Amino acid sequence: MGKSYRSELVGVFGCPVEENPTGVMEEAAFAKMGLDYRYLTIRVEEGNLKTAMEAVKAFQMKGINLTIPHKVEVLKYLDELSPAAEIIGAVNMVVNRDGKLWGENTDGKGFLLSLEQEGVTAEGKNIVILGAGGAARAIAVEMALAGAAKIWIVNRGVKRGEELTKLLREKTRTQAEYVKWEGALKLPAETDIVVQATSIGLYPDVQEKPDVDYDTVTDKMVVSDVVFNDPHTLFLQEAEKRGAKTINGLGMLANQGARNFTLWTGVEAPVEVMTKTLKREFGLD
Repeated sequence: MGKSYRSELVGVFGCPVEENPTGVMEEAAFAKMGLDYRYLTIRVEEGNLKTAMEAVKAFQMKGINLTIPHKVEVLKYLDELSPAAEIIGAVNMVVNRDGKLWGENTDGKGFLLSLEQEGVTAEGKNIVILGAGGAARAIAVEMALAGAAKIWIVNRGVKRGEELTKLLREKTRTQAEYVKWEGALKLPAETDIVVQATSIGLYPDVQEKPDVDYDTVTDKMVVSDVVFNDPHTLFLQEAEKRGAKTINGLGMLANQGARNFTLWTGVEAPVEVMTKTLKREFGLD
């Protein structure tokens, strides 16, 4: 056979997706490992996901990432789920195995690893999670499975908030409590870790921050944000002013990206290259 001009395809479906830097990180990793893969950043609006997932099969793509607003909706179009994705009820990455679509959730695992890299563990901790969507579900489940003592789920929508709280109580050993988010949230004094897992602060709304009574943040808390553009969110800036240790969303992004890379290619990911690429992209190197 002569030279092949066909690259293997992976990518991301989302809306908005224009500011998602995953492709830069994944393509740097493909180049480093000498793999002929291309990562496509594709805008898929709500209502078009079914067609997009059929295209993954039609184009014989190796897989796809899912971001807002598709992480839960995509479950309808998958043939199989990992055990973690089944508990979480949301998927952020899919592998195409000979026309069968297998869904996994690498968000929570990537998040936990980003905490560990900063010397922080979930075991025995009291944790406040803002939000109850796809990312919040993944993070809450993984932190509970890692031995969190108590998790407060704070969400404006009662149905989603109570659903996630019930899931944690039924499927894990952690204590879980739902808090309706009304007005400025006062953080419980015994909070060890705060996780901002909503889309507040995500491009283009970078001037927004969650409605929190920031004077209830203390220097004993670890405060993390899953939003990665700009990684130095207003939420983290407010926490820093109160002396809290802060962790931005880049570590989670790099770690889950590395896991995705390996699941698609079967090759161990060059995590350092991926992290450096992201830092350079955001002017942090």
